[in-house]
Amino acid sequence: MLSEQETAKEKWGIAHIFSSFNNTIVHITDVSGAETVAISSGGRHVNADRYESSPYAAMKSTAAVVEAAHDKGFTGLHIRVRAVGGVGSRVPGPGAQAAIRALARGGFKIGRIDDVTPIPHDTTRKKGGKRGRRV
Repeated sequence: MLSEQETAKEKWGIAHIFSSFNNTIVHITDVSGAETVAISSGGRHVNADRYESSPYAAMKSTAAVVEAAHDKGFTGLHIRVRAVGGVGSRVPGPGAQAAIRALARGGFKIGRIDDVTPIPHDTTRKKGGKRGRRV
């Protein structure tokens, strides 16, 4: 018979979700962020390049990561969502929402959900030149 202390034992990790308009990467680490538990990207689960950033690919890659994290005994996750940032887009891609939903459905307790997109305080010039990108 398990004691109360053993049943209440929780193991927390951090789910890093990088979502651009080209791909979605889901990466689970321990709480310190130093040791990788599992990692997967949208490109591993779909055939065409244009589908890498789709919500379907994000759900499939999250499901693969969730299974590996369950095998290693994780019960709860803090989620850190990141877009490209810098001189790029500060809006997460279409796969971010689907990845968060798949983590919640995976049976984990969800702690904090943070946006960790890097935002420059002063920045380098955006590419494209003085007159911008001419289409």
